Amino acid sequence: MNQITFHHDTVLSDVHMLLPNARRLMTRLNSVGQPVFLSKFRILSDSEKHDTSEPGKGLKETERSNEPKEDGDKDTRVTQGKDGEEGGAGNVEPFLDVDGDLDIKHRPRKNPNEESGRDLVCPIILKQSNSALDEEDEYTDDKDIIKIEHTMATTLEDVGKQVWLGAFLLADFILSKPHMFRGATVLELGAGTGLTSIVMATVAKTLYCTDVGEDLLSMCKKNVTLNQHIIEPAGGEVRVKQLDWLQYDLCTDADVEFSWTEEEVADLYDNTKIIIAADVCYDEDLTDGLFRTLYRLCSNFRHTCTIFISLEKRMNFTLRHMDVSCDAYNHFSHCLFQLEDMVDGQCSFRVEQLPSDFAQFLLYERIEQLELWKVSVTPLPLHASTVNTAAAPEDTEQSSS
Repeated sequence: MNQITFHHDTVLSDVHMLLPNARRLMTRLNSVGQPVFLSKFRILSDSEKHDTSEPGKGLKETERSNEPKEDGDKDTRVTQGKDGEEGGAGNVEPFLDVDGDLDIKHRPRKNPNEESGRDLVCPIILKQSNSALDEEDEYTDDKDIIKIEHTMATTLEDVGKQVWLGAFLLADFILSKPHMFRGATVLELGAGTGLTSIVMATVAKTLYCTDVGEDLLSMCKKNVTLNQHIIEPAGGEVRVKQLDWLQYDLCTDADVEFSWTEEEVADLYDNTKIIIAADVCYDEDLTDGLFRTLYRLCSNFRHTCTIFISLEKRMNFTLRHMDVSCDAYNHFSHCLFQLEDMVDGQCSFRVEQLPSDFAQFLLYERIEQLELWKVSVTPLPLHASTVNTAAAPEDTEQSSS
């Protein structure tokens, strides 16, 4: 495998682009022939966590401070003198070549073949990891390191196998507000690689980590196993389960991998107080399925429930509009507030957008397009059905026509 081929329908998360010096090793090929990489993300300590008053500020400053400097490097910043002049003693004449173009003098570099005390660094696209290298990794058993297997540059249908910014935003919120989730039973919808579920398991009691697709769920289960070093000390438990938004019932067939037991179904409906989802709204049909699933679940709860949804508002240029638009986000917003307007006698929904000014514990760029939404669900008395009724989410298209 000498190169990665990008097709017209290839989707690539920018999480890894923002951390170019991070170590990503190809570990294996999955069952459908996709290369699987291992990335390690460190949870920052209280003294290291970033100020989020300006999106991305903490990450950029950390990247600058962590940039390696070679021996003999000097500070090349130019100080400003009086009246904006460079240097205190007046402007420096630029060097021009014979054609009048700026002639830039580069710092002389040593021949890599000469003894320099540093190994020659060669770019590698894919590299097979080995156990010896993993054993030498200083972060192998660090309780603050999250190890995630994932793919890169997938088609749209496999985006759940990548790591997305929304997962980091939601993970930061969990780490910033641990008291809100401590000891709770939590359900994650569209968990993908399981990163957010793993973080949640450090404070919650039981975490139902759900998605669809045997290959994706197997990867998610592997990630849960890789991170037992941070899950077990907290006493949390992660159960990887199949939950298809386009199916009405939970799969309880014992012959199907990642199916539910009757006891787990009962526990889900009796004890779940928190539902989370990160970066799952990119397709209108799946967004409809998400909100139908939320509606069905919450309608069967006999207690209050809180839903947290994080996502990135993605801008796209479309030929249909001949302009930049956010179709997926607009559809999500429409479904979200339609849920708030619905009162059918079983539960009520209250929607609010949360500020993204909480502490940043993971290294990524918290861009302005990242949003976190909270939906508070309250069961209603039975007689409330006579007050106001509205179409269920699955009837939206029919009623609007």
